[in-house]
This record gives sequence, C-alpha cells and structure tokens, in this order.
Amino acid sequence: MTNYIENDHTEDGVDRKGFLKCMAWAGTGVIWALSGGVPKSYALSALATMTEAQKNEIFFAQISDSHIGFSKEANKDVTATLQLAVDRLNAMPRRPSLVLHTGDISQLSKASEFDTADQVIKGIKTERVFFVPGEHDVLTDNGAQYLQRYGNKSAKGWYSFDHTGVHFIGLVNVMDLKAGGLGSLGAEQLDWLKRDVQSLRSSTPIVLFAHIPLWAVYPEWGWGTDDSAQALALLKKFGSVTVLNGHIHQTLQKVEGNVRFHTAFSTAFPQPAPGTAPSPGPMKVDAEKLKSVLGICSVTFVPGAHTLAIVDSTLDGDAVAAGALMAGMKHTPGAQKKSFAKLPANTVGIDNFAFVPKTLTVKAGTNVTWINRDDVPHLIISSTSKFANSKVLDTDQRHTATFSTPGSYPYFCSIHPTMVGTVVVR
Repeated sequence: MTNYIENDHTEDGVDRKGFLKCMAWAGTGVIWALSGGVPKSYALSALATMTEAQKNEIFFAQISDSHIGFSKEANKDVTATLQLAVDRLNAMPRRPSLVLHTGDISQLSKASEFDTADQVIKGIKTERVFFVPGEHDVLTDNGAQYLQRYGNKSAKGWYSFDHTGVHFIGLVNVMDLKAGGLGSLGAEQLDWLKRDVQSLRSSTPIVLFAHIPLWAVYPEWGWGTDDSAQALALLKKFGSVTVLNGHIHQTLQKVEGNVRFHTAFSTAFPQPAPGTAPSPGPMKVDAEKLKSVLGICSVTFVPGAHTLAIVDSTLDGDAVAAGALMAGMKHTPGAQKKSFAKLPANTVGIDNFAFVPKTLTVKAGTNVTWINRDDVPHLIISSTSKFANSKVLDTDQRHTATFSTPGSYPYFCSIHPTMVGTVVVR
C-alpha cells in the first residue's frame, strides 16, 4: 500500500483510490492493550513494529465518527473508509476482545445509514462491539431508533460492563443539549454513574467512553461537556481511569491526575485543529497537502508519569507533536461556503456553524426562511417554543416559520448548541 496520491483524475485534484489508501494508512482505528492494569494505545499502523509481547497484550479497539451517509467533497465514500478500518482491524495478529465505537455512526440518523454501517461493522472479527451515540445518531425520534439498535438494552443509552478485570462505562452526552451550551450528561446519568462505581475497588481499571470530549478541548466550538467535572469527581478514588471520545476527528491526548484522556480519528473526514479555522466541520484540503493532514499516532501511558509519550507521523514522513498535525494547515472551505452578502429579505443563512445575520429584525406577519449552506446538518429549535421548529436541514435545505406577534424569539441549533440566533419582530 502506497502512502502517496497516485493519480490526478478528478476536478478537485484528489485521486479517490489514493485518498482511500491514505485514509486506511491514517490510523483511523486505535488498538488498546492492558499492561499491569494500565491501558496503552497504539495506532493500527504501529502493528508492524510491535514486539510479540506487545501484540499479545492487544485488548480492545476503538473506532469513531463513521458518518455513514456523508457524501460531500471531504470524502465521497465514507463507507469505503470504514471498511478499510475494519479490514485493518481484521488483519491484526491477535483479534481484539471487543471494539468500542464512540459515536456518529450515521450522518442523518436514517435507517438506511444504520443498515449500511451494520453491514460493515458486523464484519469485525471480535467478540462484541459496544456503542455510544453521537449527535448525528439521535437527530430524529429522540434517539429511539439508535437505542433499539445499539442501546445495549439500556432505556437511556448509558450502561457499564466488566471485561477481564476492567470496568467499562458508556456515557451519553449528546441528548437534551441547551442553547449556548456544550455536551451534557445530566443529573439522572450522574446519579447512575455514582451508584455504578461506588462498590468498585479503587484498584479497578476504569475505561469510560462517550462521544463529545469530557474535557474542555475548545468550548467555542462546542468541544467539551458542561458537567464533565462532576462525572470525573466520582472517579477520583481509582488509580487508572482512561477516557475515550470521538467528535473532533483528530487525536488529542491529555493527562490530568489519575485520568488519561484520548480523542480518536474519524473514519470519515478530518476537521481543523481547534481555533485554526472559522468553524469546525468537514475539512477539504488540497491534494498535495492531504498526506500532511492524515497521519498515525502512537501513545504510551506510563504508570506514575504526568505526561504521555506521544509521536504523530504524517503520511509524508514528518514526525510532529500531538495536535500539531492539523494546526499548521490552511483550512480550505468546501464549495458550500457561499456568500450571504445578497441574501433575500427576511432570510437567515447558515454558514461556518453560524446564523447570518445572528439577529434578524422583521415586521409582524413576516415569513422568515433559514438556508443551510454548511456541509453538515443543522436543526433549528425555538428556545422558548414560540415558533415551529425545523426538521433536520442538510446542505441547501430550507425552513420557514411565520412570526405574527411582536417580541423577541431566540433560537439555537440543537445539534451544535453554541450556534444561537434571534428573530426580533416589531
């Protein structure tokens, strides 16, 4: 398998065959070993250099953010890249005992998208695959379809289980999101977590997995969880706590006391590094730069150490510090980034994860229309339940609501709650 783009056959300059190979090489899955009760993570691409002893420690694998149904320029065949991640897992010298999928299985919560994902994921050679939902998995029916398929017989989607002396906890932080807020666990789930761990010995290794990061990666983009500190406080007595997340489509690691945090690559598309672009979202990069955006990561957790031994290697061979992989890249917006300089009257554009204009003033009796020009879906919700909420709006789809009574009408995107806006009716 070559590490390079082989041909230039498309208008956007990306050779699809070469791109898919790069995605497979990129380490879109993570394998985890348990040594002396301490988890260690390896990129799938590290298998070739692992010792026999390390291979024998392989315990479980993590995949994330498959976004089946996405077909924009950043990756027009996300099913193929998920399949390549599965193939790489199946080529391991020792199969993982279990696999964790940390959310966003689908793009629009459609049954057909879940069906396609199931067909690919069931091909993993493992005893069991466990899931937690991403926000894209619960866009409709309050997540009922997701829970029926992947809820592990849990009515609310959170659960725990034990495997080989390790206590695994799957949490849900993508439901009931509030305007201007981050991911949220909620009081009921926190109470359940307290009861779940209270009888465990402090020597029990804990692996906690959820979709949105449980540390403040970048709150301006919604990359964090409002009440994560309360959850982590319940785990202070444990000597080994590993927290796994997806959502941000890149590897970032942090150690804080007894807790090791790790976010995973996506199998679908990259996103820009925190704060390096106007907004998060699918990142389309020039063909000649693709190899420097995708990469592999090797992480080792050392008992008693306060830092991680982390090396990221890009596909063009450069070794860089973790997190620097994306930071030096220029964000190239996709074709959906259209100018809203000449919006029709009484229209709000949705672009770069923002409402444009943020405040729209209209006369009583006006119909207001929202147009989504992002590569990702948005869902417009009235903060005060005073106008009709939208259905899920994919790229170029519209929603119209009528405003008959003077007043202020705040709203937000319930998928990306840091997006807020207001309609003022005179």
